[in-house]
Amino acid sequence: MASELKKILPALLVTALIGWFAGGLHPFWPLMWVAPLPMLLLAPTVSWWKAGLAAFLGWFAGAFTLWGYFAGTLHMPVGVALGIFAVTAVGFTLPVLLFRLLVLLGPLWLALIGAPALSVGLDYLNSLTSVHGTHGSPSYTQLDFLPALQAASVAGPWGITFLLMLFAAALALLPRDRRIAGAGLAVVALSLIAGEMRLLRPQAGQPVKVGLVASDLKENQGVVEPGEPAARLFADYAREAVALAQQGAQVVVLPENMAVVLAPGDDRAFQEAADSSGAQIVAGMLNVEGGKKYNEARLYTPHAPALAYDKQHLLPPFESPFTPGRDLVWQERPEGVWGLAICKDMDFLSPASRYGAAGAGLMLVPAWDFVDDAWAHGHISIMRAVEGGFSLVRAARGGFLTVADDRGRVVAETASWSAPFATLVTTVPGGHDHTLYLQFGDWLANLSLAFVAAVLLRLALRRSRSAG
Repeated sequence: MASELKKILPALLVTALIGWFAGGLHPFWPLMWVAPLPMLLLAPTVSWWKAGLAAFLGWFAGAFTLWGYFAGTLHMPVGVALGIFAVTAVGFTLPVLLFRLLVLLGPLWLALIGAPALSVGLDYLNSLTSVHGTHGSPSYTQLDFLPALQAASVAGPWGITFLLMLFAAALALLPRDRRIAGAGLAVVALSLIAGEMRLLRPQAGQPVKVGLVASDLKENQGVVEPGEPAARLFADYAREAVALAQQGAQVVVLPENMAVVLAPGDDRAFQEAADSSGAQIVAGMLNVEGGKKYNEARLYTPHAPALAYDKQHLLPPFESPFTPGRDLVWQERPEGVWGLAICKDMDFLSPASRYGAAGAGLMLVPAWDFVDDAWAHGHISIMRAVEGGFSLVRAARGGFLTVADDRGRVVAETASWSAPFATLVTTVPGGHDHTLYLQFGDWLANLSLAFVAAVLLRLALRRSRSAG
């Protein structure tokens, strides 16, 4: 027992430490590639329950890197936060246990593929059942590692999740079978080379000059009341939008849910600004109509009726009283198709994938973050840009003004708190890239689930024959 503890405790502690720095709001992306390795090496050498308990406790402890954000920033109930940590730890533990089982029973190539497949399957199922969509996927730790990020254009976030676990599984198998481990490492290497080649290809389409504005001034925080306060806020933002239009911005994006509008004309400042400047303006507001509340983004076109998009994925519990939207809203321009979405919509695969399928080359996204998660949440949208083949223009208060291309490169970015009215003007390609992910969807996730099911059936039949 003492000898086993000498193996288990270091693996547990290293896993917790790696999990702490590989996850969180500012992940150190290289660590996620080796995060599973200590437990994958340990698991075949101890009993299944010891391996499972060590893996669970190690990853559960590492998840506490988010405790300050969950409990302090989001004021999340303790039980809910611990439940999220536990679900995350289970999602790490089950692939470790499957790896252990397949290493012991063979053949080893099943272990090489089985653990990544189960990781992908669990990640995908979580995205289908969670009110936060894909939020929390390990794939988001790689947003700054552009060659790996390109896998999202082929297989969505699941491609990155697969590569992360495949790399660790291959390293764990090196002492047992160098050929099988080498095959796994070769797949990872080829994927990264393909990603680098995609980065070298220029993005198609005409360039679009875009402007972004956000203000974190005290009087502009929260959702400003209707009437004179809303009129004052809208006039201030309209003034800044006109100034950016004078610098050549063809479209200006403002944050989400800035103030309450109760009647037609309450937002006239934006239409007047669009008419006078000749630029498109996207502004977010809380539209109260017929007893219902809509988190709405409106696209103002010079001398034309505004288009309105209602946020589809609402943030609980803050937006639970709101009515979710259903429809896409886009505009066909000489530069390409421009689509509208709002903040949390981009945590989910849809509506972004639907916009991609419609040929969007530019997504205009008003947003509102919590300062602490400016990078972690603000950059989730960049994954959608790579998957959907469009450039991203995202203006958040309490976060970043971000412009990124469809390769996931941040073209320009500044913090919303950097000035009383933070502004950004830059140029980004406006063409659409029809990605393999748009064509084939969640093929890797579905294939992974089928593979795991086939492996489990094989194991069950094998056990049945042994018992007979």
